Amino acid sequence: MIRLLAAALGLLIALPAAALDLQETPSLAALVESGALPPVAERAPAAPLVVDLAGRGREIGRHGGEIRTLIGRARDVRMAVVYGYARLVGYDADFTLVPDILESLDVEEGRRFTLRLRPGHRWSDGHPFTAEDFRYWWEDVANNPELSPAGPPSLMLVDGAPPVFTIIDETTVRYEWPAPNPQFLPALAAARPPFIYRPAHHLKQFHAAHAEPDALAARVAASGERGWAPMHNRRDAMYDFDDPALPTLQPWRQTSARNGQRYILQRNPFYHRVDPEGRQLPYVDRIEMTVAAPGLIPARVNRGEVDLQVRGLSFSDGAVLKRGEAAGGYVTYLWTSGYGSEIALYPSLTVRDPAYRALFRDVRFRRALSLGINRRAINRSLFFGLAEPVQMAALPQSPFFDEDHAGAWAHHDPAQANALLDEIVPDRGRDGFRRLPDGRLLEIVAETAGERREEIDALELIAEMWREIGVRLIFRPLDRDILRNRAFAGEAMMPVWFGWNRGVPTPEAPPTELAPVDQSVFSWPHWGQHHQTAGAAGEPVDLPEAERLMALFADWSRAATPAAQAAAVAEMLAIHADQVFAIGLVSAAPQPIAVSRRLRNFPERAVFAWDPGAHLGVHRIDELFYADAP
Repeated sequence: MIRLLAAALGLLIALPAAALDLQETPSLAALVESGALPPVAERAPAAPLVVDLAGRGREIGRHGGEIRTLIGRARDVRMAVVYGYARLVGYDADFTLVPDILESLDVEEGRRFTLRLRPGHRWSDGHPFTAEDFRYWWEDVANNPELSPAGPPSLMLVDGAPPVFTIIDETTVRYEWPAPNPQFLPALAAARPPFIYRPAHHLKQFHAAHAEPDALAARVAASGERGWAPMHNRRDAMYDFDDPALPTLQPWRQTSARNGQRYILQRNPFYHRVDPEGRQLPYVDRIEMTVAAPGLIPARVNRGEVDLQVRGLSFSDGAVLKRGEAAGGYVTYLWTSGYGSEIALYPSLTVRDPAYRALFRDVRFRRALSLGINRRAINRSLFFGLAEPVQMAALPQSPFFDEDHAGAWAHHDPAQANALLDEIVPDRGRDGFRRLPDGRLLEIVAETAGERREEIDALELIAEMWREIGVRLIFRPLDRDILRNRAFAGEAMMPVWFGWNRGVPTPEAPPTELAPVDQSVFSWPHWGQHHQTAGAAGEPVDLPEAERLMALFADWSRAATPAAQAAAVAEMLAIHADQVFAIGLVSAAPQPIAVSRRLRNFPERAVFAWDPGAHLGVHRIDELFYADAP
């Protein structure tokens, strides 16, 4: 049996709140004095999580202040959930899983998970957070056919079987599967977690099984929704973070109306983390998120309008950011990107056009395209030689890093590329471009979200490079949602995006980007749809190498030991290196982050990763504080 305690890996033992001599938060003192809020000793859990600041080289801070940041669109207020990173279990800075919201966790045989909550923990509105919140999600949401027509999410199923869910007591629940479920804990720690709990006390008023019928009908009518189920789902968006009425466990609570241009996040007075001197986190009282045109974000940072900014900044903004540091009152840190590749081209193996589908499924063609790219030139031109000109592969920070994988088909060799293409599409016109067997010009259309200048610049360079091997490349920017929808429909020939989100794979992390199990992986959207819908949509995998990836994913999903998981992931990565299912350009690119000179406890160097990592999440921005706060 594995037992994870809060004492593990950078956290102190959870002590009773009374033993900590908790200090009242100055900005909440008036509310406490008026009786609108209970004192901090009653707000914090009975066994709060005491963070070990000194053990991670951080200072004990002080309360107060506001962090200003910019977002590119209103829906990006959800980044507060990503950056806040309050999770049942979460990754630490070394990408090791540790309890967070949970006081402790027992894992038996990889299939029986006993979750223990912190006694006295409360939602942001002061209501107790208990086992009922887990029961409500499992029984009244995940297994309600009107709210979840497809049934529980896949992470809750093992070989199609759901867990036996048991409430042990008010603060203890258990999930037990007939076989190991290695996806469960990593999913709980993800940048976008499944939230296997809900604020039942709040949501029951919108649920047909709990609300009084006439009152429910009145709420449906007032909401403008078609029925109680869509109304409930709209108010149940824990990740979207756009409903100020929805209680949260995150360090800050959202207080502004939906779809605004400015969101104000106020501190959660019932948060579960405290510092060693008894100050309840977060240190900073408020976060202000303002919507700004993405192209204007670097200039606004330059003018000193933000205190912490990472989204909307790319390496090409580095010179502008450095020039504005003195006047803007910030410093620019260069973290390392955690993507498998900073820019990746995805020849779609399920594109609708039969000629290009056949071409993209031929590994010789994919290898030729990769060999036709001069990555060193791209690195010099776009990243000043500071990135690594390699194929998409596990990064050096991963236990799966392999130099041969990173270098596979990544050297610039136009002669070898032409030789491979001569075997497949030998017909070449006077213009130098090749022709498809049906007589059409071999013209690849790459589609990009157009949000990063580096993508456009890289495609311009690749277009010239591929001309040498007889392949015409054209590209066009699209809105990211349009790009995704075109890819999912099989209309996008070669989407351009980041490489794997999980560029630092670990044995216990679900290898969902390495097998055709998710439509959002642009190499095979229709295969991913087929898996995600249990065959109701998309098409089955019909390429031997991809079938092997599916088998290895199944092996990983049934694995009972880290060694067995590691063996499956290692073979999957080797297949990707050989098959070039996606064409990476450079990795480990510098990611600029602008930080107010007054903010403390922000790391100067780190890996900037979505999963695992939640971008800023593993770095615990609730521990940031202003040196000159009152």
